[in-house]
Amino acid sequence: MAVSLLAYDVSDLCLGKPPLRTLSISATVGDALFALKRTDESCLSVWSCCDRGEACAKSPSAAGACRCVGKVCMVDIICFLCREENLSSPFEALQKPVEVLLPKSGGELVRHLDPHSSVLEAIDLILDGAQNLVVPIQSHKKKPLQKSPFNATVHNGRQYCWLTQEDVIRFLLNSIGTFSPIHGRSIESLDIISGEHVRGIHYEEPAKSALPFIAQSHVTQTSVAIVDENEKLVGEISPFTLACCDETVAAAIETLSAGDLMAYIDCGGPPVDLIKLVKARLKEKQLVAALELLEDDDTPTLLSFNSSSSFNSSCSSDEESGNGKSGRLGGYSARMVRRSEAIVCFPWSSLVAVMIQALAHRVSYVWVVEEDGSLVGVVNFAGILKVFRQNYKPHASP
Repeated sequence: MAVSLLAYDVSDLCLGKPPLRTLSISATVGDALFALKRTDESCLSVWSCCDRGEACAKSPSAAGACRCVGKVCMVDIICFLCREENLSSPFEALQKPVEVLLPKSGGELVRHLDPHSSVLEAIDLILDGAQNLVVPIQSHKKKPLQKSPFNATVHNGRQYCWLTQEDVIRFLLNSIGTFSPIHGRSIESLDIISGEHVRGIHYEEPAKSALPFIAQSHVTQTSVAIVDENEKLVGEISPFTLACCDETVAAAIETLSAGDLMAYIDCGGPPVDLIKLVKARLKEKQLVAALELLEDDDTPTLLSFNSSSSFNSSCSSDEESGNGKSGRLGGYSARMVRRSEAIVCFPWSSLVAVMIQALAHRVSYVWVVEEDGSLVGVVNFAGILKVFRQNYKPHASP
């Protein structure tokens, strides 16, 4: 039965998913920022269309075709602005091409997948490093596709949606009984607790020391652990939480400790005293341009150039965008609320319990701790999917 389940078409997992919101590869970082704020989307797909003679000459078969080459999230913009040269000149940084936000492995993080591919093929791509799978939406209604620049986006005559690791995990959980007995085994016995690349940042350490780990955890879809003097887990700096913030967080990362940054990005918006502290330290560092990020709550001057022409808006999450109005309130997204509290389990927790825990909190990982709070490692969706993949038996395929 489990084998048959993994043979399902991925189109079954895409039912009801709205089309992607997209950004052209010719856009700027400022365009991406404007689009993320306007649409209240957690990430945008970046598309490259072969519509120029020179580009198409290199690949004739691709002439006229469009392809998703990556995705851009608020975390990418925040990390980009945190670079020393960009924090001192944020206005110039926002005018750079959006390509600077795409990692060199961007093509691997986002992969195209045929709607008739099996769930097993989707799992293989995820285990190969893909975060998001771009799948054409199967439409059974014969009606013209909308092409308004602020409505459903069409590429290659089709609409596309994201298929995420969470979608696959949720699909498997709905039929978890067919994977007996592995679903009841502990995560320790299944050997999916990862200690690799897991490093705790001490509460009093400068927040900017966590930047390399934020970028890394953004790729691995985990988080940065914050520990106390006894190496016990006290919280986290999560890319998922940062994605609900705005570009002003770059100034906070430059000036605050890791512990203060947790409070700054916590739900409800940053405390007034921390905002004052960030401004004071920016003045001390003579980062006048970065200070302007904080002093203009609506940041219209940052986006005074034409930022609305390079992206197309259409719903691609479970929530509406508020009729085109920004869903970010006080620098924080109203789309989802995440706190800096770490979601934890124990080595003896069962696989199904950890899956439920992660899905309930809308995270793709769960920290593993001992009874005294000491950090052991982390379990993420990729590790969980690896278990299901290892228990697939090809000879039993229908």
